[in-house]
Amino acid sequence: MFDPMTQVMAKQGGRLDAEEKALLDCFRRLMPEQRQSLLDFAGFLASRAQAAEEPADEAPAEPLAIERPAQETVVAAMKRLSATYPMIDKALLLNDASALMAQHLLQGRAAAEVIDDLERLFLTHFENFRQGKT
Repeated sequence: MFDPMTQVMAKQGGRLDAEEKALLDCFRRLMPEQRQSLLDFAGFLASRAQAAEEPADEAPAEPLAIERPAQETVVAAMKRLSATYPMIDKALLLNDASALMAQHLLQGRAAAEVIDDLERLFLTHFENFRQGKT
């Protein structure tokens, strides 16, 4: 199985810092499906960080019409909602969205319930944006 830390270790001469060791320890204790969820979430966070560094184009004033698929993962929902609401500062959502993601990944809360809450969270932030509260 692919170990995501192999590349990190190669770049750092085989040494990991304390956070990397803790993450790797957690990763190794997970079942394959849980590992994939962790990798998906880490990929989402990394893409958000990269997007924050890139210059922003002019965002539309209204949400884009991106339909919710019948079967959707929580990570896919985060990506869909981020694309639906490009005008919202994702940094303002990060704490609440991460807490919801953790409820699904760590506590086993149903994906559909978490996605419903994510949709409400994004809508609330959009309404605040539209009213000039953010």
